[in-house]
Amino acid sequence: MNRLTAAFFARSVHVVAPELVGATLLVGGVGGTIVEVEAYDRADPASHSFRGPSPRNRAMFGPPGHAYVYRSYGIHWCLNLVCGSEEGAGEAVLVRALEPTAGLAAMAARRGLAEPRLLCAGPGRLTQALGVTGAHDGIPLDAPPFELRPRPAPLPVVAVPRIGISVAVERPWRHALAGSRFVSRPLRPA
Repeated sequence: MNRLTAAFFARSVHVVAPELVGATLLVGGVGGTIVEVEAYDRADPASHSFRGPSPRNRAMFGPPGHAYVYRSYGIHWCLNLVCGSEEGAGEAVLVRALEPTAGLAAMAARRGLAEPRLLCAGPGRLTQALGVTGAHDGIPLDAPPFELRPRPAPLPVVAVPRIGISVAVERPWRHALAGSRFVSRPLRPA
């Protein structure tokens, strides 16, 4: 079975992000199809890497193909996939939403609800459903507990402005599967 390796992530975040839509993401065998992501690069004032390395964002400056997991507003974990043509690029893709396909019972138990549409619609919901925590920060994406498989065929991917940020909001760096009911919020045109 094909799996995404570190080499897949060793490219610009702006190339990798749209290609992740339709890929399969599993953590410990639980997960589904990626339907929404956002790209962040070092020149982006909305990116955690904009001001340079820190203890919090260390993984973002590490090798491509590793997880960057951080706590958002002290409440939710967020999963990012580190990208870049070289180590230290400070680029990552935030995984915003999945269409759940594997381990739905485990996700429902972790989230305390059974509605598939709400299990992984949003970065905090997604990490809770998959059991991702700060313990996953910095670990390779091509080894357990992670499993990433490429999308089986090209899909209709739309690029729209990112959400949940206060700067550089006009950039169409949010990539989503057109027509998916599993995205975190409705898609607004660029």
